Amino acid sequence: MKDDDSDEDIFLDDSFFVNRDYELTTFNFGNSALQLFCLRSSSTDYDLTGQLVWPGAVLLNNYLSGNPKMLEGLSIIELGSGVGITGILCSRFCSEVVLTDHNEEVLEILRKNIALESSFGNLISSGLNAEKLEWGNRDQLGQILQNA
Repeated sequence: MKDDDSDEDIFLDDSFFVNRDYELTTFNFGNSALQLFCLRSSSTDYDLTGQLVWPGAVLLNNYLSGNPKMLEGLSIIELGSGVGITGILCSRFCSEVVLTDHNEEVLEILRKNIALESSFGNLISSGLNAEKLEWGNRDQLGQILQNA
């Protein structure tokens, strides 16, 4: 962007648009408590809807925490994981979980939440990973499944 009264160029990087004011938030599902970094609200203007926890994820997690036997021993890939609330809960019951998102900013907070969960020692196995996945990209999906 160039100011008409100046010869100086002004460049705005992604940090101008991206809110990184994440809060450590505790979510309780049955006997499981999750602590995650997330936003309380997010803009859909910059495709960062994955920075917050959606009400549908809370409903799903309440159901899953009440029925953990249905997850025992399974391997799961979650599409559009956002901050990872559902996949991280599943990792407490499943043998392997791959969380995916397509946005690099969202993947950054997702990986921080995986590291946070790992530090609490709540995982059934070390099979919890985050991968970049553009929906419909068969090559990326094939690579993820091959590495699983």
